[in-house]
This record gives sequence, C-alpha cells and structure tokens, in this order.
Amino acid sequence: MANRQIWALIDDRAGNTGQTLGVAEALGCEFRQIRVNYAPAVRLPNIIRGSGLLGVDAESQARLKSEAEWPGLVIAAGRRLAPVARWIKAQDREVALCQVMDPGWPGRDGFDLIAVPAHDGKTLTGANILRTVGAPHRIAAPRLAAAREAWVGRFEPIRAPRIAALIGGATKDQPFSEGRAAALGKSLADLAAATGGQIMLTTSRRTGASSEEALLAQLPDSVWAYRWGDAGENPYFGFLAWADILVVTGDSMSMVSEACGTAKPVLIDAPAAETSPKHARLHADLVARNRALRLDAGTEALLAALPRLDCAPLNAATDIAAALRERVASLS
Repeated sequence: MANRQIWALIDDRAGNTGQTLGVAEALGCEFRQIRVNYAPAVRLPNIIRGSGLLGVDAESQARLKSEAEWPGLVIAAGRRLAPVARWIKAQDREVALCQVMDPGWPGRDGFDLIAVPAHDGKTLTGANILRTVGAPHRIAAPRLAAAREAWVGRFEPIRAPRIAALIGGATKDQPFSEGRAAALGKSLADLAAATGGQIMLTTSRRTGASSEEALLAQLPDSVWAYRWGDAGENPYFGFLAWADILVVTGDSMSMVSEACGTAKPVLIDAPAAETSPKHARLHADLVARNRALRLDAGTEALLAALPRLDCAPLNAATDIAAALRERVASLS
C-alpha cells in the first residue's frame, strides 16, 4: 500500500465533511477530496444499499467508476457515505476504510477503524472500534495562527478579556426559544461586567430572527456582533483565535468540540429543557474532564472555577489519526 492515495469522501453535510477533513489533515499526508452527490434512493436504509452505489447520482457514479487507481485509505463520516466506502473496498480488498460515526448494521466488520463518539451512547465493541470524546474537527495550531493574523486589525483593539459567544440555535429536536436567548444574553452581559471584558458574538442560520433580537437586547452597546446574513467574512475562526473566553451554545456537537480544540476556557450554554440527551452526554463528559463549565453555574462560580480549567486542546481527529497509523501500513 506504500505511496497510495488517501481519499476523503465528502458530501452535502458540512458537519460530516468537517469531521472527515479534520481526520485527513491530522494525518499530515496529502489527500484528495472525493465529492459524492446523492440520488433519492440514498434515503433507503443501508441494509438495502449494501456495499454499492445505490443512492449516488449518475455523475458521481461515473467519476468513481472511472478512477484509474484505488486509494490506500478512504475516510468518510456518516451513514450515507458508508456504502460508498464499502463499494470502493470491494473494488480492491487492500483499501483500508476509516469511518467516523457508526455506519450501522450490516457491514461494520468491513471497516478497519470505526470512530464512535462516546456521546452517541453506542455500546459497540470490537478490535476496529475507537471511542472518542467529542467530534473530530479542523481546529489546529496552524489554522488558529493564520486566523489570528488575518483578524488582528479587527479584534486586537477589543477590550480583554475578549468573550467570544458562538450562537447556534434550534435543531430538529429542540427549540431555541426567545426566553432562552434572553437568558443567555443576560448571562453574557453579567460575565462581561464582572470581568471588565468585551463581548464578540456571532449567530447562525438556526438562531432565528426573534431569538437573535431577544439575545442582543440584553447585551451592552459595546458588543461586537456579526449576525447571520451580514456582509463580509464570518469571523468564526477569528473568534476562536482571539477569544480569551469562549461561550458556546450546546446544540452543535461540532461547535462545542471546535471550541474545546483551542487552548481557551469554554463555557457551554445548554439548559436541560432545551438540550437533547445525546448533547447532554457530551457536555457532562467535558465538564467531568474539567475541560468546560456550564454557563448556568452563575457568574461568581464561573469566575472562581475558570482559572482551574484544563485548557489543553481536545481533538478526536488526533486520536483517530494515531489509531490509523497503527493499523494502516502505508501511514506508519
């Protein structure tokens, strides 16, 4: 398998794509991004799709079938890409497969490594199963250094401690109510007042206009805000690079994991009534590891606990890459 390519399969799911690319980048090797577009049959369960291209559109099928050389390693994330990865291995049994998140039954034994987040609550066992903390991501020192330089003119003048608030919103299972948004805004304002810092805030398409307004109404005029849909580049990576304290809503596994990929203290806003069990498991794990604190602990308790946090960067992609180097001969 020496010198064979690494393929990172990507699709229309940005979160899954970020996890796949995070693992590929953590390997420190050159890799190709292989885009897969879908047909309606992708909605069928994987027991029907099998190890094949059912559910992949004609153009993507043609590109895959025209490949002159199969890779040494394929990395993919999510249920929809698992049959595609297994089809590639069927073309050449020497292809190693790395799957981020459980590909489902059947076919798990066809993967050389399955990275299963502990917060998924799965009880999978086997030599090819790796349990991870949080989601793999692309936040690494070089990316943060580049973002710090790119945003220096905008964020260096902001008064320290810079409190960066990364606001998600509603999910398919949980709302992001105006009441929650207002309570979050008040907590941010209290934290800024207690520390003497300034708030940097960005919202997302899931925040919702009314909840966004309820949030901003609680904040001081000095807030530096980027609303979803504003012109110009989203400052998300600049926030991660320049923040002294990161406050993140708990509705996005990726966003919480990326915040913990920095060397910054992380505060998670996740009221129990608006947080799914799976998300709550991740938050509890991070708090138990002393990597994050719950925002609803209150300003006084937070200020006392912040200096004692373990702010070592956390990235499941690093652990997955290390496991792949042990299993895939061409990477060792």
